Amino acid sequence: MCGIVGYIGEKQAAPKLMEGLTKLEYRGYDSAGIAVYNEGRIQLEKAEGRLQVLKDLTHNGEDVQGVIGIGHTRWATHGAPSDVNAHPHCNKDKTISIVHNGIIENYQQLRKALQEKGYEFQSETDSEVVVQLIDYYYEGDLVEAMNKVMTRIEGSYAIAAIATKNPDQIVAVRKDCPLVIGPSKEGNFIASDVTALLKYTRDVYFIEDNEIVSVTKDKIEILNRDLEPIKKELTTIGWDVSAAEKGGYPHFMFKEIAEQPKAFKDTVNPRIRDGKIVIDEVHLSEEEIKNLKKIYLIGCGSAYHAGVVGKYVIENMNRIPVEVDLASEFRYRNPIFEENSIVIVISQSGETADTLAALREAKKNGIRTLAIVNVVGSSIARDADDVIYTWAGPEIAVATTKAYSTQLSALYLLSMYFGQVRGNISTEEEQKLISELETIPEKMSKILENEEKIQYFASKYVGAKDIFFIGRGVDYAASLEGSLKLKEISYIHSEAYAAGELKHGTISLIEDGTLVIALLTQEHLYPKMISNMVELKARGAYVLAVTNESNKEVEKTADFVFYVPDTASLFAPSLAALPLQLFAYYVAVGKGCDVDKPRNLAKSVTVE
Repeated sequence: MCGIVGYIGEKQAAPKLMEGLTKLEYRGYDSAGIAVYNEGRIQLEKAEGRLQVLKDLTHNGEDVQGVIGIGHTRWATHGAPSDVNAHPHCNKDKTISIVHNGIIENYQQLRKALQEKGYEFQSETDSEVVVQLIDYYYEGDLVEAMNKVMTRIEGSYAIAAIATKNPDQIVAVRKDCPLVIGPSKEGNFIASDVTALLKYTRDVYFIEDNEIVSVTKDKIEILNRDLEPIKKELTTIGWDVSAAEKGGYPHFMFKEIAEQPKAFKDTVNPRIRDGKIVIDEVHLSEEEIKNLKKIYLIGCGSAYHAGVVGKYVIENMNRIPVEVDLASEFRYRNPIFEENSIVIVISQSGETADTLAALREAKKNGIRTLAIVNVVGSSIARDADDVIYTWAGPEIAVATTKAYSTQLSALYLLSMYFGQVRGNISTEEEQKLISELETIPEKMSKILENEEKIQYFASKYVGAKDIFFIGRGVDYAASLEGSLKLKEISYIHSEAYAAGELKHGTISLIEDGTLVIALLTQEHLYPKMISNMVELKARGAYVLAVTNESNKEVEKTADFVFYVPDTASLFAPSLAALPLQLFAYYVAVGKGCDVDKPRNLAKSVTVE
């Protein structure tokens, strides 16, 4: 959530800031602004609403002169969306300006203390205390002032600042919020996400917590809290700029749905060698894997749903107890860690605040940690003991599709790897599973070739008020994600239920014409699911079945059937996900919703 971009060089800054902010729109925001230094003053332009409002106001930045500036897209936390609450914020005489991602937890105490010293506040935000504090400590050295501010503020933050008395410098710091620095031939950039920089550079510095960065047009200096220089290696990003563009697709979400076969293949294939699963990134010894007593899977949203699938898969293959936790709840229930256990955290961005906090809680208790993330160099990737990267490439749409698919593939690989080391999977079964795993991308492509069938069906439910998803076993886990996709982007009320729970209350919600989407990919559970579908139809439900191609019997019960290719039962969620994603997408498009940037949501939730 929120986005930061900064530029210093010899070219006009504002158009570059606009360009960078455009690349960060996917993070979620409700206002935008820029601050640019020029000829002794800081020009501030900001506006509530979409970035296009700001672009129109400034003719895409062309009206704002100057070669150093900072920009921001804000997702409101403290204070409603408005021009005043939008970033950047300035001190009273507009000689200092800042942008801030995160939350200043002690802002009320700081605000009160500053007001007692005569400082006046214009906004309702927590962020404004930062610029007022800088003003309080500033004596001509912006780095020194920022360092002092860091001793006073509590919470999470990435901050960038400019000052009229330091006209050739941007100073930035971070704690628990992402910040990258990108040197380029066009000048030097800062950003909260590498996607903002890809047009100009793929070489970046990932800034760590409590590091201070001073950026001029010719120099990038990274300092510790003692203001001593730090040597840091450049990281080269493998994505190119085209990977973060729509490429002719109507929406990023549709493009990313279509990219799932490749993303799955890119994540799986390098880890299959000579008929074996080889995960070089996991440095557990064979003895440690054999001695594992418990596995914790932790995530938020879709990553949590991937974890629910992972529980079924790992327990089935390895007979190890698996506990799945919402990251936002994990610390607060005072978890009991067992000896010889491992915590596996799952995050697309690698910056999810709650997930990062859960990871650190595990490490504080001496528990081994493993991260499944998509972003190289992200906070979670750096903090975890081991990392399995999911090679999905940049995912721009807020509602995840291909990142979720690659998280599933990583969990399959990890489960099979543990299984072969522990001897829970026979050589014959292992070869069969590996062969089947390698066919998943082709089967995904086959589903996508038939997407018009889902589009036709979705067109009939654009006006739906309530839609329910049901499944048993791993199908229940898959239905959780299907329901989330629909509610995220179409704003239709949707719930997922374990089919066996229908008679424990849920069935009272079924009325004539209520759509229920039933997942049936587990052959041994077909009879139970058919019984549930019959019960629903008797109460007026219209049932869409998503099932295996071999399950033709379902046509006797379901009103509409979408078939997915047969596969190993535990891999079925990877195929079932696609028609559910497509259904959500086409319903949302039919309603005229902003598919890529749904209201109130952010791509990377970097605050708790």
